[in-house]
Amino acid sequence: MASGARSRRTAWIGCSGWNYKDWRGLVYPEELPARKWFEHYATLFDTVEINNTFYRLPPPETVERWAAQAPPDVLSKPAPLEAHTWENADALISIEAPENTRELGSLSEDRLALVQAAWRPIVERLLTHEMQWVGCQFPTSALAQDAGMSLTEFSDFLYGACLLDWDAERERMSRYAELFDAAEEVRIVGVDTDLRLSLAGRGTVVDAGGSNMRGGEFYCCPVEDSAEGMIGFSEFPAVHLGREVKGATLRFEGGRVVDASAQTEEEFLLTMLDLDDGSRKLGELGIGCNPGITRHLKNTAFDEKIDGTVHLALGNGLPEAGGTNVSQIHWDIVKDLHRGGRIELDGKVVQEQGRWAA
Repeated sequence: MASGARSRRTAWIGCSGWNYKDWRGLVYPEELPARKWFEHYATLFDTVEINNTFYRLPPPETVERWAAQAPPDVLSKPAPLEAHTWENADALISIEAPENTRELGSLSEDRLALVQAAWRPIVERLLTHEMQWVGCQFPTSALAQDAGMSLTEFSDFLYGACLLDWDAERERMSRYAELFDAAEEVRIVGVDTDLRLSLAGRGTVVDAGGSNMRGGEFYCCPVEDSAEGMIGFSEFPAVHLGREVKGATLRFEGGRVVDASAQTEEEFLLTMLDLDDGSRKLGELGIGCNPGITRHLKNTAFDEKIDGTVHLALGNGLPEAGGTNVSQIHWDIVKDLHRGGRIELDGKVVQEQGRWAA
């Protein structure tokens, strides 16, 4: 090391908790209620170690309350240990089993944006497939309730959508995907919808039960500056981060959303669109093909695979499909084409009202 040179490392200074009665009058003002202690603690330290996983995990509502109280500079960076895990893990096996699918629903739009921005660099290895992954869902009462089913009914539905002959499904979807590979332009027409996208130089990827175990789609990344027209998502709500955006309508010019509205959660929609320079562009066009998914569940992982639907993703593109758009978000929103909708490739109708042309 050259003379005078020093190795610089970031030091995180904090305590192993904040809920200590002895701190009243020393760290916390005498009159400060205990429910405000964490908020005050966060003005003094930028990290905390909570040694409670040996005893029990904190309930989701407690974590949500912490997220609502933490100052922005704490929310805007992941915990160092968590970041280290994501940066160094060889692979990810994810089994989602939520107790409450609206856990983040009470956080403000600004705080949700901070959380997303903090995690975007960490999950980069997933998005680029540098880290191999596989994910699925386990049936829980929360997922069943969102779907309007009993737990037994939802369990049968979930496994029925996953336990397919995926070799046969891959062969079937590949025939449709080849039509998109050969096309220059796709046009989507439906209720409140007439949207054109360029596919020039872009290929499709068939998802037939691989890493994403509720497969049943093929997808591509439209040319980033090509989207022109309007799309209305009147059939299903767009579910994201615990919010339900109903009746969303997006108008595109030159590949960007230039106008947006919604019947509910419009402020949330607009906040997500303004997260960064890439959040108003499209990162994906997906075509749902799973014959086992026949109804909307308020569960995007399944809803985007409904046979006879398309979905558009706002935000980050998919490198394996040639996408170059970069954003904090990748928000899939589903459009049903069963009632009067159609897909055209270079002016030729290839699917109408959810049925493929012969």
